[in-house]
Amino acid sequence: MTTTYTVTGMTCGHCVSSVKEEVGEVAGVTGVDVDLTTGLVTVHSESPIDPARIAAAVAEAGYEVVAPS
Repeated sequence: MTTTYTVTGMTCGHCVSSVKEEVGEVAGVTGVDVDLTTGLVTVHSESPIDPARIAAAVAEAGYEVVAPS
């Protein structure tokens, strides 16, 4: 299953790495794709993951989820 989130505040490759690392550590996440240009973070998982857990991981990286799409 795939869920896409919009993240604000990312400005460089290091930002992308931080978000990928934190979101990738959430239990159940099987993959993370981050598009710096659009701010879209695509989370791959085998079952639904509570969006609050993804938002918390993004916040841990220092950024903010705008809204799940």
